Amino acid sequence: MAPPTSRSFDDLVAEGAAAPTEGWDFSWFEGRATEARPSWGYARSLAGRLAEAAAVLDVQTGGGEVLDIALAAAAPHRPGLAVATEGWAPNVAKATELLRPRGVPVVASPDEAPFPFAGGAFDLVVSRHPVRPHWAEIARVLMPGGTYFAQHVGPGSVFELVEYFLGPQPEEIRTARHPDRERADAMAAGLDVVDLRAERLRMEFHDIGAVVHFLRKVVWMVPGFTVEKYRPRLRDLHERIESEGPFVAHSTRHLVVARKPRP
Repeated sequence: MAPPTSRSFDDLVAEGAAAPTEGWDFSWFEGRATEARPSWGYARSLAGRLAEAAAVLDVQTGGGEVLDIALAAAAPHRPGLAVATEGWAPNVAKATELLRPRGVPVVASPDEAPFPFAGGAFDLVVSRHPVRPHWAEIARVLMPGGTYFAQHVGPGSVFELVEYFLGPQPEEIRTARHPDRERADAMAAGLDVVDLRAERLRMEFHDIGAVVHFLRKVVWMVPGFTVEKYRPRLRDLHERIESEGPFVAHSTRHLVVARKPRP
């Protein structure tokens, strides 16, 4: 059991509420929350694929952090063309600042919109934790023989925390993002799924500030979350963490590798 923090509820909550939420850099959580990583090592595996690609599209790049790491690891064998899309304005600015020095343009494009690229423009399309995969658009912009390589959030991810705040969720919500459903959707778009692996991974939240920051950063977990709205539940959870140790949840992730058939 972790020892009590000795810091007040109000101080921890204020700290979590003030932390910037742009991008997908989770270094703020160091020492405050942990999450096991999938065995396939997405960024490392992505670097290997980038080294063999000619033209790559990174969909919903966030702050560009993962693509930046993978491009650095792939150098000097990086694709001749690399482009990223992002739908949230603060992340567009952050990703542009990070990726411009690598010669990667970041295109502001709403997550639900068609990709602003010609058909067959890329031999590799990648994405880490898209809100939802646009299978028809992925298939359209891939050239024949091209590959979609991605890590998706799976069903019921971090639902111990979600249901702590929202209560029991309907089965259709709990099973959304199921890899079997995504396999069927990818195949319906004309892609062959050549690899699909899923893992359930332990998470620990060591203080209430980490919970607040997580729910502000990953906004779809508890839609409409604010400290004011959930202050009583936050205080109860703070007291539980102080007395019992870290709040334990589990994320779900799946690796997807799909290929567009050649004629």
